[in-house]
Amino acid sequence: MQNIAIIIILLAVVTALAEITDKIKIPYPILLVLAGIGIGLFPGLPHITLDPDVVFLIFLPPILYAAAWTTSWADFKAAKRPITLLATGCVIFTTCAVAWIAHLFIPDLGWPEAFVLGAIISPPDAIAATSATKGLGVPKRVITVLEGESLVNDATGLIAYKYAVAAVVTGAFSLWHAGLQFFLVAGGGIAFGLALGWVFQWIHKITPDNPTTDTTLTFLSPFIAYLVAESMHLSGVLAVVACGLFLSRKSSEIFSKQTRLQATGSWNTVIFILNGIVFILIGLQLPVILQNIGENSFVKLLGYGAIVSGAVIVGRIIWVYPGAYIPRLSRTIREREPETNLRLVTVVAWSGMRGVVSLAAALALPLTIEGSTPFPNRDLIIFLTFCVIFSTLVLQGLTLRPLIQWLGIKADDGEHRLEQNARLQIASSVIEHIEENYSLALSDEVLNQIKTKYEIRIQRIRKDQSRKMDEQQINEFHRIQQELLDKERQLILTLRNTEKISDEVLRKIEYELDLEETRLMLERGIQ
Repeated sequence: MQNIAIIIILLAVVTALAEITDKIKIPYPILLVLAGIGIGLFPGLPHITLDPDVVFLIFLPPILYAAAWTTSWADFKAAKRPITLLATGCVIFTTCAVAWIAHLFIPDLGWPEAFVLGAIISPPDAIAATSATKGLGVPKRVITVLEGESLVNDATGLIAYKYAVAAVVTGAFSLWHAGLQFFLVAGGGIAFGLALGWVFQWIHKITPDNPTTDTTLTFLSPFIAYLVAESMHLSGVLAVVACGLFLSRKSSEIFSKQTRLQATGSWNTVIFILNGIVFILIGLQLPVILQNIGENSFVKLLGYGAIVSGAVIVGRIIWVYPGAYIPRLSRTIREREPETNLRLVTVVAWSGMRGVVSLAAALALPLTIEGSTPFPNRDLIIFLTFCVIFSTLVLQGLTLRPLIQWLGIKADDGEHRLEQNARLQIASSVIEHIEENYSLALSDEVLNQIKTKYEIRIQRIRKDQSRKMDEQQINEFHRIQQELLDKERQLILTLRNTEKISDEVLRKIEYELDLEETRLMLERGIQ
């Protein structure tokens, strides 16, 4: 009963804080972590322990799957080189850099434990990267690189973590064996995820269209992919990502419009709840962590945390700039990829926030090795992991918006132009189709009525292209549209309340207004 009450309280806190972050323009993971710390330090409340197995199973698969589902495969493929350099090269480099710094500056921290720490805090977090850049006007390619990196880097970090822990437990490590296993585990996870995606696609195609069961199956997919891949000793993370990317690419072919609308709404709600709870749980771990560390003074521990956090931040910066420019010495890369922009590279270098995967990996460390011997420096590793999560979220998360404004970075309109051109081409092609196939079968009045919708759409698109509105005009335009939709809602409620229309008519018109408002929200970039 107590656990249920705690979950309900956490959901209430998450919802309230989300409302606040929308107004003060702070990435909500930061506020949630701070709230979690505040709640955890409140006297009289029970301490909540975070089971790593629960985190890996309950939180990681759906969050990664949702991120993969909203990632454009074409954009991901176009940016595969920088994504790979960050998701593998930067993670491995950060692991080694942190291990060296930690071993150098922290007394009694052996090389094996230092590498465990480095592997734990090397991969940036998927949720933090997406939420921190949301609404900042960052160009599409930067967002693609950051989201693509966060999808893949967890696999690299967790595989490195596995072998670092094994080195501590067994006292032995083979670089050749670990490297071979890395490619087998990663490649096998990707192959399995694609195969499972094909199976789910086949199931969706052969079964009758049912939005409820289809949506339910989308929720089961990431858990099945993760559990089965892990049981086969493959990368469950990459299996989930590969399955999500494959099914997202095929979603227009296998899902009906009702399923897409229902699944989108359901997933948005679930991911919001999971993201909110997981970051509050991170904050709630601090009192538990502090209880287990009594060997060093708190000031000294904070000093160690600052050193390791600095190594994580600086290590990423050291990797990102050469990684962005050195490969461009190749003529093939220069011709194939867009020109590198120093300001955008700076944003990528500063967007390395850590999150739940790092904390879960730290808490998953075994308690003992070789029977009854305690795992060396386990509590210290957990504390340092929390310091890195907190410092990167707060320091980098809060300064990212001012940094982007200071650099003068603005969103490119390339994606908008492609969208407008696609809409124009579709409307023009439909009019041609109408004239070729229906001009003789329909009367002029009916034909003109059918064509009017698309002709108006073409006029509006061409007007937008010829006279582009500035941001203030666009906001004003959307505000008026929203006010008119609100007015329509008031009118239909008045008609229903005065019994001039039935509830059935109300729901039908209201559904149309809901769809129109959803379209307006998408235009404004609200998700």
